[in-house]
Amino acid sequence: MLRVAVVGSGPSGVYTAQELVGQDRVPDVRVHVLDRLPCPYGLVRYGVAPDHEKIKSLQNSLRAVLEDERITFLGHVEVGTRGLDPRRLLGLYHAVVYCVGAARDRRLGIPGEDLPGSHSATDFVAWYSAHPDAAATRFALPGRSAVVIGAGNVAVDVTRLLARDPAELRPTDMPEGALSALAASGVREVHMVARRGPSQARFTTKELRELGTLSGTGVGADPADLALDPAYTDPGLAAALPAAARRNLDVVREWAARDPGDGGRRVRVRFFLRPVELLESHGAVGAVRFERTVPDGSGGVRGTGAYEEIEARLVLRAVGYQGVPLPGLPFDARLGTVPHRAGRVVRDGAPSPGEYVAGWIKRGPTGVIGSNRPCAKETVGSLLDDAGALSRRPVAADPLAELGAAGHRPVRWPGWEAITAAEADLGRRLGRGSVKIPDWPGLLAAAGG
Repeated sequence: MLRVAVVGSGPSGVYTAQELVGQDRVPDVRVHVLDRLPCPYGLVRYGVAPDHEKIKSLQNSLRAVLEDERITFLGHVEVGTRGLDPRRLLGLYHAVVYCVGAARDRRLGIPGEDLPGSHSATDFVAWYSAHPDAAATRFALPGRSAVVIGAGNVAVDVTRLLARDPAELRPTDMPEGALSALAASGVREVHMVARRGPSQARFTTKELRELGTLSGTGVGADPADLALDPAYTDPGLAAALPAAARRNLDVVREWAARDPGDGGRRVRVRFFLRPVELLESHGAVGAVRFERTVPDGSGGVRGTGAYEEIEARLVLRAVGYQGVPLPGLPFDARLGTVPHRAGRVVRDGAPSPGEYVAGWIKRGPTGVIGSNRPCAKETVGSLLDDAGALSRRPVAADPLAELGAAGHRPVRWPGWEAITAAEADLGRRLGRGSVKIPDWPGLLAAAGG
C-alpha cells in the first residue's frame, strides 16, 4: 500500500487525489486529503462568486471524488502547527503533495494604499463568501462611487457584486451580513480600471459580457481609452490576437457605442490608467489618482505625465495573488512558488524524496479551474515514477492516531455533511436557500466540535 497525504482540498488537491486513485500503475493507494478549514473545495467554495451557481456546482464533481472509499477528507488540520510540519508529515506518509494555492494578494505599492476604505479584492471576496478568517471583517460601502483596479475575472466579480441588485443575491448562499451591507450600500457608480488596453486584459469573455446584462445597471467604456489600443483601431492587428482577446474587444466596442443611461447603477470600464496614489479625504480614501499610460511597443505601457482623478470612497485592488511560504518547505519569494522539477519539490538543488507540489503553489496563480487537471497529472506521474522507492520508506502505522496525539481533531466527511445540513437549516430560518455559516465557532459546532 502507498499512503499519500494531499495538503489542500481545492481543485488542485482533489484532482491530485483523483489521479492517484484512478491510475493502475500502483494498484493500492490510499489518500488523506488534509485542509486547514473544516470545509473542502477551496476557492470553489470561498472564491467563486455566489451568483455564479453553475461554476459553484463543480462542488458536486469534487464531492464525488472525496467520497471515494480510498480517499479520506481530514479538515481542520493545519500543516505547520502543533508539531505537524513537512518533516513530520513525511514520517506519517510515503509521499506528501502540497496543493496550498496562493493565499496572499498583490499590493499596488503606492502612497495611500492603507487608508481606510482601501482593501484587497481578496478580502472583499472572503467577506461575501463567508470565509471564517473574515468573520471579523466589516465592509462599509459609503459614497456613490467605487474604484476596482484590475483587468481579470476577480475584478469583474467584485464589480458585478457591487453593481448587482441585492435582491438578486438573496437566493444565493451569501452570508446574511454581507447581503445586508450590499443592500444598504450607497454605491451607484463602479469604475473598473486597467493600466493596459482591452486587447491585453485577462477577462474571460463570458464573465466580461455578464456585466452588460445586469438589471438596472448601465455599462459604458470610454472611446478615448479604447483608441489608444492599436488592436482596437487596426483590424489587421485585431485579427492576429487570440480568440478570447478578440471577443473582449468586441464586447468593449459595443459598450463604447452605447449610452449607459443616467438612472440606477452604472459601471464604467476604463483602460490605460495606472494608479499612482490614493488621496485622503476626512481620514479615509476619497479619490484615486491615475497616470495616463500608452503602449510602449513591447507589450507593456509607459506613463505620459498626464493625470486624472476618480472620486471613490471604496477602492478594491484586484491585481493578482501571491504564494505564501509554508514553514519547512523551500520557497522562491520572487515567483511565489515552491521550487520543483515536474512537481518534485527541490531542496538544495536536488529533488526531495517524497515531497511534491501541484496547483498555484507549483506554477503560480495562472489559469482557470480546469488548468489544475494537467498540472495534477504531471505531478502524480512524477510521484508514480518514484513509487518503488517511496513505498520502501518506513512510515507511521496509523497516521490518524499520530495526528490525534499531536492535538489535531480532524473534521471527517460526516462532520462536513453536518455543516452542509446546518447551512441548509440556517437558510430555511432566514427564508432563503442554503446560507453559509461565516465563522469558525459556528462551523466547528455544526461539525460536532
